Amino acid sequence: MINYDQITKTISLENYGIKNAKIRYQLSPEQLHAITIEKGQGVEASSGALAVNTGEFTGRSPQDRFIVEDDITRDRVWWGNINIPFDAEKFDALYNKVTDYLSNKEIFVRDCFACADDNYKLNIRVVNEYPWSNQFASNMFLRPTDEELKDFEFEWTVINAPGFMANPEVDGTRQHNFAILNFTRKIALIGGTGYTGEIKKGIFSALNFILPVYKNTLPMHCSANVGKDGDTAIFFGLSGTGKTTLSTDPNRSLIGDDEHGWTAENTVFNFEGGCYAKVINLSRDNEPEIYDAIKKGAILENVILDANGDVKFEDTSITQNTRVSYPIEHIENIQVPSIGKNPKNIFFLTADAFGVLPPISKLTPSQAAYHFISGYTAKVAGTEAGVLEPTPNFSACFGAPFMPLHPTKYAEMLSKKMKDSGVNVWLVNTGWTGGPYGVGTRMKLKYTRAMINAVLNGDLGLYNYDNYHIHSVFGVAQPRECPGVPTSVLSPRATWNNDEAYYTTAFKLSNAFRENFKKFEAFASEEIRRGGPQRYAF
Repeated sequence: MINYDQITKTISLENYGIKNAKIRYQLSPEQLHAITIEKGQGVEASSGALAVNTGEFTGRSPQDRFIVEDDITRDRVWWGNINIPFDAEKFDALYNKVTDYLSNKEIFVRDCFACADDNYKLNIRVVNEYPWSNQFASNMFLRPTDEELKDFEFEWTVINAPGFMANPEVDGTRQHNFAILNFTRKIALIGGTGYTGEIKKGIFSALNFILPVYKNTLPMHCSANVGKDGDTAIFFGLSGTGKTTLSTDPNRSLIGDDEHGWTAENTVFNFEGGCYAKVINLSRDNEPEIYDAIKKGAILENVILDANGDVKFEDTSITQNTRVSYPIEHIENIQVPSIGKNPKNIFFLTADAFGVLPPISKLTPSQAAYHFISGYTAKVAGTEAGVLEPTPNFSACFGAPFMPLHPTKYAEMLSKKMKDSGVNVWLVNTGWTGGPYGVGTRMKLKYTRAMINAVLNGDLGLYNYDNYHIHSVFGVAQPRECPGVPTSVLSPRATWNNDEAYYTTAFKLSNAFRENFKKFEAFASEEIRRGGPQRYAF
């Protein structure tokens, strides 16, 4: 049995409206791991990691994410089906119901912070119903020292009650689960879902408003690493494009795998203190750093264990979105602190299931802004009900569900930073080659790594006709040669061996880009509009 008297500092949550709670404050990951197992809420895998099941929700629920409409947000937020307005009085009433629900319960509380750069630090208090949710917060946010905790004053609060179910007709939610940001009260209120990603993305979404509006800093849904010469590389990409895998490189120091800020001083800093990686089909051969990070202190979500406690990484019977969270220190080669300077290269990662985009291509500033606003990847057959063939999936700024401002605001900031710093931008297709999904094959990871290494080593040559070919549909510049990659692989058209089928499919995708961009045209500059595919044909 856990002896709580020896491990718990006494604090009060009465000012939150949480009364008579048994408060477990600032417990260590080891203590939270033990409590979770003792309560029957998780088991220990053979690696020593904690394995939990998040329940009904195994991923985020974008339609149930809201922002309170008030004097701070009313004229700034890009309202719509991504940023859904929530009434302030409804929020107050729902908040009171959640805090009443948490009263008289055992509650786990953690003080932590986001943003590795002290000039941008955001102090956070996380209040959790479950011990493993609190351990997730310990893994993913930055961890104060004992000295820092003495005078710790939190600014934002996350209140996380997975067991509380809202009544939509009364509470103003869409269904029983919700994640609501209130910028006036500085609260992220989460209920009805055990999926831990809502905790980290709540604070990420808050910073995506705070940093550009108040701090002249570009927030980015990206990973980042730094080379031995101090050059920083940034990797944008939606889920499944290789963002975590490609930035976790034994030859470069990891800054972070998901959320960063790019300051006016031309530095890049990690928001987080940990990594949250997908583990579907994980193997030590392909992703040794992530595989070896799964040990005591890590939390596995929604995986299947065999009788020996070994993870069956190929088993998606619960979800394809199997995950692991771990402190960034579980990766051997990391940047300390999590700050990089002098960004030299940006990679936009896309898993093109149509198989028509080049495996790597160089973008002009206008093309970079266009592709950043577009945020393209593709869904493949079988990943969602009703998806029978490759389907374009556009997520503005490679993270639309977390961006409270209009996407062009972030794109204009990125475009200016690119010009000011002289950074190179590359579009990398980690998807299909030799035909679309079902016909071609997935791009080999060793080829993608070779192309990225060639960029980082300066091996792709100057931007001219001798070294690059301009794609006739998308207008991007594809290199003619790359060390470690067969020349035939660099030309997507050549891999198809069927020009008519290739161009038919390429124009189908280019038209999808243009259709998607129509909703941004009125807000985008002429320079940005010219960055997209110019031809309209079938």
